[in-house]
Amino acid sequence: MSGLPLTLELQSTVETALAPLRRGSGWHCLSDFAFSNLFLFRQAHDYVWMPGRWPCVSGRTYDGERLLMPLFDLAEAAPSDLRSLLRGHGGFYPVAGAALQRLGASDFVWSQSSDDADYLYPAQNFVDYAGRGLANKRNQVRQLLATCQPTQQVFAGEWADAARTVLRAWMSHKGKASGQADESACLEAIKYAERFRLEGFVHFANGVPIGFILVQELQPQVFVMRFAKGLDTHVGVYPYMFQHFCRAFPRPVAWLNFEQDMGMAGFRRSKQSYLPIELLPKWRVRLRDGD
Repeated sequence: MSGLPLTLELQSTVETALAPLRRGSGWHCLSDFAFSNLFLFRQAHDYVWMPGRWPCVSGRTYDGERLLMPLFDLAEAAPSDLRSLLRGHGGFYPVAGAALQRLGASDFVWSQSSDDADYLYPAQNFVDYAGRGLANKRNQVRQLLATCQPTQQVFAGEWADAARTVLRAWMSHKGKASGQADESACLEAIKYAERFRLEGFVHFANGVPIGFILVQELQPQVFVMRFAKGLDTHVGVYPYMFQHFCRAFPRPVAWLNFEQDMGMAGFRRSKQSYLPIELLPKWRVRLRDGD
C-alpha cells in the first residue's frame, strides 16, 4: 500500500475533496467527512492519504478491517479503477446512504453495522429535556444546579489550560494511563481548535473547571459533538453542557450528531439515553466478483 502520512499540510487538499461529500447532505451528513476528524484520529486508525484521480484515505476500522474512505463519488469511477484502488483493502467505508442510490447492484454489494452509525438528535431534545423519556436528564440538570451555579466561557486559546485540567481529571477518574482512551486526539483538538473550527464552552463551578465541549458545524445548523468531557464529581454536568450549548450558542442549532458508539455498551447506553431520532448508517461497499 502506497500513500502519504496524514499531516496538517494536507488539510486544504483533503477538505477540498471532502466538500462535495458534505454538500447538500443536511442533517444526514456523516461525522467522518471532515479533515479534523481524520487528522485527530490518524494514529488510532492508521490513516494514510492516497492522492490521485480517485483520492482516498486508507485506514483501519475499530473492528480491525483495512478499508478505503473514498473522497469522490463511487458511481463516477469504473469498476476496474475501483478494483485497482482496493488492492490490500476489504472495501470502501464510510459511504453515505445517498451515494448508494447511484451504484449499480450488479457491480456492488453493501452492508452496515449499528456499531458504526452516527447518533442524530434534534437540538430541541436538549433545550428542555421535555417528556417522560428525558425526565432523568431534567432531574440531573436540577441536581447539578442545586449544588452549584455553573459559569461558562466561550472556548478560546486562553481557556485551553482549563480544558486540559478537565481532561487530566477525567483520565484519572476513569483510571486511564497517559495516551489511553482519546486523550491524544482530545489534546490536539484543544491545541488546534481554531484551525479546525472547533467551537464550544468551558464550564466552571466556583471558579474550578468541571467540563468542556468542542463541536464542529458540518452543515448549516448541524453540529457534531467532537469532544465532551465532564467531571463525574458533578452529577448532571453532561446533560447541562449539552443543554447550555443548544440554548446559548450564538448561531442556530437544529441538530446534534454524537458520532458512533463503536460497539461499546457504555457509549451505547449513554447515547441512547438522549433519545436519538435516527442512527445514520455508514455503509461498507464492496465490489462483486468479476469486472
